[in-house]
Amino acid sequence: MASERFITSELNAREESFEIPLRPQRFEDFPGQDRVKERLLIMAQAAKSRSEPMSHVLLCGPPGLGKTTLANIIANNLGADIKATSGPVIEKPGDLAGLLTSLKEGDILFIDEIHRLTMPIEEYLYSAMEDFVIDIMLEQGVGARSVRLTLPKFTLIGATTRQGKLSSPLRSRFTMTCRLDYYNVEDLTKILTRTANVLGVKAQKEGLDMISRRARGTPRIANQLVRWVRDFIQVKNIPEINPEIADEALTMLDIDIDGLDDMDNRILEAMIVNFKGHPVGLKSLAVAVGEEESTIEEVYEPYLIQEGYLMRTPAGRLATDKAFKRFGIIPTASHLHKPSRDGDASTKIQPELF
Repeated sequence: MASERFITSELNAREESFEIPLRPQRFEDFPGQDRVKERLLIMAQAAKSRSEPMSHVLLCGPPGLGKTTLANIIANNLGADIKATSGPVIEKPGDLAGLLTSLKEGDILFIDEIHRLTMPIEEYLYSAMEDFVIDIMLEQGVGARSVRLTLPKFTLIGATTRQGKLSSPLRSRFTMTCRLDYYNVEDLTKILTRTANVLGVKAQKEGLDMISRRARGTPRIANQLVRWVRDFIQVKNIPEINPEIADEALTMLDIDIDGLDDMDNRILEAMIVNFKGHPVGLKSLAVAVGEEESTIEEVYEPYLIQEGYLMRTPAGRLATDKAFKRFGIIPTASHLHKPSRDGDASTKIQPELF
C-alpha cells in the first residue's frame, strides 16, 4: 500500500536537506518538550556565563521528535560551532580521533545513533569526555607506543532512540539525560503553522489540527504529511488546507482519524483474528503481516502501545480491549488473561460481536 511505504520508509530516514529550513533555531521557536527545554536552557546559560563549554548531554526518545534540532539550538544559544556525525559512520578509533582533534575550544560534537558505536570507539570517548585527552597507538608489535593527545574542551551531545543499548560506562559520563516524549495536538499544530509559513502554504488552523491528530505525536511525520497535503491541494487546484481537504488527502494515504495506517490495522487484525487474541511473538507477528521484525518493533509498536491498542507481556504481544472494540469486537468476562488448560501462558480469547 502507498501509505505503508510512506510511513515505513520515511519515519526512520535521515532528514533531507530541504527539511533543514523547517527546523527552529531558537528555544523560543521550539514548541513542546517544555521541561527538557528548561533544563537545557539553564545548562547553556550557566556555561555561557562562565565562558566554558556546556556539560555533555544525552538526548533520547523515539525518532523524529527533534533531538538533532535541539542539538543545533543549543549550539546557536552558545554561539558555538557544531560538528555532526552518527554512530555507524565512526568505524575505527582513527575516525573518532580525527573528529576530536579537529574541534576548537567550546565546539559541540553531535553523535546521532550513539548507541551504535562499537566498544573500542566508546573506550576512546571515556577519556575524551572526562579528561579531554585521547591515547593513540603508533605502530604495532614490539615497536608499539602510545601518544597522548590533549583535546580542546568540547561538549558532546549524543542522541539515541534506544537508551538501553548504551553501555553503563558511557551513559554515566553524560551530565544530563533528557528524554523527549510524543507531542500533543496543540504543540504539533504550532509546528505545522510554522511549516506552512515556510512552505508558503495557506492553511486553516482546523485543517492543521486535522493533520496533527494523525501525525502519531511526531513532528517529522507531521511535516511530511503537511507536504503531502500541500501537493494534494496544488494538483487539485485548491487554495488552502481546510479540515475537509486534509481529511481527504490523508484518507488517500489510509491514515485514519486516530493516526493509524494500513499496517497498524493489519498488525492489530492479525493479533485478534489470526492468533485469536492469544499472546504472539514478534517473529510470528512479522511473518503474519509480511513486515520486518525491527520495523514492527521500532516504527509501529511504540505508537500502538502509547495509544493503548497493544501491550507486551512475558508471553508475547497482546491486543487490548481497545483494539478489540476498534474492530467491533468485545471480549466477554471469560476472556480474562489466564493460563490455558494445557499449562501454557496463552490467553484464550473468544471475541463476540457487538
